[in-house]
Amino acid sequence: MKAKQLFAAAAGAAMALTLAACSGGGAGTGDSTTSASTGTGGDGTAYRIGVAMPTQTSERWIADGDAVKSQLEDLGYTVDLQYGNDDIPTQAQQIDQMITNGANLLIIAAIDGTALASQLQTAADNGIKVIAYDRLIRDSANVDFYVTFDNFEVGVQQATSLLVGLGILNEDGSQGTATGPFNIELFAGSPDDNNAGFFFNGAMSILQPLIDDGTLVVKSGQTDFDTVAILRWQQETAQKRMEDLLTSTYSDGSKVDGVLSPYDGLSRGIITALSNAGYPATIADGFPIVTGQDAEIASVKLINDNVQFSTIFKDTRKLAAQAVTAADDFLKGTEPEANDTTTYDNGVKVVPSYLLKSDIVYADTIQSLLIDSGYWTADEVAAGVAS
Repeated sequence: MKAKQLFAAAAGAAMALTLAACSGGGAGTGDSTTSASTGTGGDGTAYRIGVAMPTQTSERWIADGDAVKSQLEDLGYTVDLQYGNDDIPTQAQQIDQMITNGANLLIIAAIDGTALASQLQTAADNGIKVIAYDRLIRDSANVDFYVTFDNFEVGVQQATSLLVGLGILNEDGSQGTATGPFNIELFAGSPDDNNAGFFFNGAMSILQPLIDDGTLVVKSGQTDFDTVAILRWQQETAQKRMEDLLTSTYSDGSKVDGVLSPYDGLSRGIITALSNAGYPATIADGFPIVTGQDAEIASVKLINDNVQFSTIFKDTRKLAAQAVTAADDFLKGTEPEANDTTTYDNGVKVVPSYLLKSDIVYADTIQSLLIDSGYWTADEVAAGVAS
């Protein structure tokens, strides 16, 4: 990820949050890495910050962890970065250990947003502020701030890109020439991730009227979140569900025209199932329109190769910078800036939030959004592998 590091360093200098080169992340029984540095925060006091990320199986979360860690260390903080290996008890134990080891603040991207009440209560009892990172932590009063993207809008963008791929809309939002009907299938993210509901609801705010008027047909009849959700965002589970849909619903010779997928990993599983079922090799030849999210390099290559149609780019460098800014504010004794104080009710309280904007990536915007910004290089896009 050399290009991303160089870009982040330049951007960080302008923000006084210069990014250092990504640290090496070793994977142990808990997929953890711990900073060995020590330092002081902005007010001269030595502070230790625990950063809990959900997994190292996704390149996105590795990049997030590296970015948060390096930015905090550049401000002089000691950082304990841990990856939970997609295992709820492991992440809970890691957070317990962070508190025991003297963390002054926690930044948590939860595996299960409902499973950390005990840890958060202990943090509150010890005067430790908690920042929820990208995934809202639910059912606890002890969440002090939330940094994320506008997740409902992400869903709107996913649905919009599906309609663009089908020809119902043009990229500029104007009406396209296609009228349907089109057969589509719906996928949603993990039901224990609060964001998954926002993504799905945002998408359905765009798709439901077209389902109601017959422009779009969900041939399987599976349109409710609980039925289409994929636990833990697992690629293999999405592939199996797509295979089952093809067998149960499309064995009559009808074809899938499009698939709403909320994450690139799921998209690759869906694409594998469709390819194995004999669909054409590229969109130009008639391959179904498949959406995505996170601009993972393997999926960016698929978009560049005219196989996957779109993804949503959430620049996690900006998300990391916002989390670091909020942490620095808390440890200096000030309240972080929030730009949303109404949307994110975690079941106990409305959590003050800072929302960032995302972008739709199509084949013709890979250069401007991903390569020119330094997120991926042209060579990485061509190879489908991060260097």
